[in-house]
Amino acid sequence: MLKKATKRGRRHGVSENEIEENNSDKLSDLPDCILLYILSFLAAKSAVQTCMLSTRWKNLWKQLPGLILHPQDNFSTYKKFTKFLSRLLTLRDGSAALHELRFWRGRPIQTQLLKRMVKYVVSHNIQKLHLFVLCDIQDFPRCIFSSQTLTSLQLGVHSKGFTSEKMSLPKSLNLPALTGLYLENFSFSGNDIDRRRVEPFSALIKLNTLMIHNCTLSDDANILCISSKSLCHLTVIEYSMVLYQIELSSPSLRAFAFEGIPSMPHIGSNLSSIEQVNINAAIWSVNQGIFQSEKWGTFHSASFAIFSWLLKLSNIKSLTITTSTLQVLSLFPLLSEVKPPILNTLESLKIIQVQFSYGLPTTLRGESGLIPIPDGIVDFLLRNSPSAKVDIIPPR
Repeated sequence: MLKKATKRGRRHGVSENEIEENNSDKLSDLPDCILLYILSFLAAKSAVQTCMLSTRWKNLWKQLPGLILHPQDNFSTYKKFTKFLSRLLTLRDGSAALHELRFWRGRPIQTQLLKRMVKYVVSHNIQKLHLFVLCDIQDFPRCIFSSQTLTSLQLGVHSKGFTSEKMSLPKSLNLPALTGLYLENFSFSGNDIDRRRVEPFSALIKLNTLMIHNCTLSDDANILCISSKSLCHLTVIEYSMVLYQIELSSPSLRAFAFEGIPSMPHIGSNLSSIEQVNINAAIWSVNQGIFQSEKWGTFHSASFAIFSWLLKLSNIKSLTITTSTLQVLSLFPLLSEVKPPILNTLESLKIIQVQFSYGLPTTLRGESGLIPIPDGIVDFLLRNSPSAKVDIIPPR
């Protein structure tokens, strides 16, 4: 084949050296840093398998700065997965920093293997850690919460028995470099001075983005204080009824987002810095029976919560809201009699259409199965900002 190519090359004035160069493995000629960057986008199993390509690739994976361990790695049995992970930690170059680990496992992980993995990444200057596991919550390694190098932490810890047990967040977090934090299924404890108030993030001096998902307060606490001078983006995801209040004391906060069932009317008093708000009230999560109740049950409290948020967020410039949220808001009994200024600086209103969900009353079903926009609700939102741009966004 090469000889034929050589003869063809001669006829077209191409030298043998040029032909050999064109047939060489240009990818393997790239510097290690570039190859490692490319490999970091692969699942760990696929990255390790590149060692079979040639001697050039044999040990390259051992210096990977990032590892991705997901169910799609196609391990036929859990035993094979644990064996792979154990050998990966053993054979990897111990002198190479591990800056990023993405680990998601839908099945329980052995306590000893989890501890070994967490201790390994913390001792290798981990910067980004995305860890979602089923395990013995009480045995989860707490050394994560004292990492001096972590800048981004996404952590979801669930009981391997699929119970409602939540992991307790340490009262003191020693994460001086952390800028982004996502917590799922955690419980926050009150301090010894005032057990009613919980303030778990005040020690995170560089925190910029915070997302809490399905988190509660423990003991007798009923006020979650989010106090941070550096916090700019806050997202709360909560699909169950919560009995605590959120008290915001974050002068740099620019964006607030909520998804789930709004049941906390109080979110702070000084919210003038917030410019962007995103609200997605999931009305399909609420018991269908409340639609027939005299006082609208949960919907009445949810509509009051959303209304109270808008009262306190009157200086925002951008509001993104779903049609399900507008349906909840429209149930507020005194909406037409509201006198205080609402959304008087609004520049952009984005309304996201959402699909009708099973269990909702058929009166909420609009055209093409979408939840409709209630009559008059858009005019209410734009009452003090008539020139704001309105976009209707179809469901994805």
